[in-house]
Amino acid sequence: QVQLVESGGGLVQAGGSLTLSCTASSRTHGPGAMGWYRQAPGKSRALVGSINSRGGANYVDAVKGRFTISRDNAKSTVYLQMTRLKPEDTAVYYCNAAGTWTSDGYSQGVFWGQGTQVTVSS
Repeated sequence: QVQLVESGGGLVQAGGSLTLSCTASSRTHGPGAMGWYRQAPGKSRALVGSINSRGGANYVDAVKGRFTISRDNAKSTVYLQMTRLKPEDTAVYYCNAAGTWTSDGYSQGVFWGQGTQVTVSS
């Protein structure tokens, strides 16, 4: 069992930056590969990017060059640094753990955080 807690969401103007955090806790093992997803109003939850246990990351095209995923394994925390934010980035952002990471993408695991709202105003 892995528990995930996100933080760092908020309201920001277009062009601004935010950094989200996701801290994992588990009694038995680390969270392994992790992913960030987002769900905009009226849309399905969609992958934003992911990171493997060694720090290799990949991203969907919509956020490449603007978002960066990193992790601090000592703190069991994964970060999503978002820059040059756009109104279309507005969504609830979720982290996911224990998925399968490849250089081409990420297959979600069974553990989800509660989500954190990011709102980008124009």
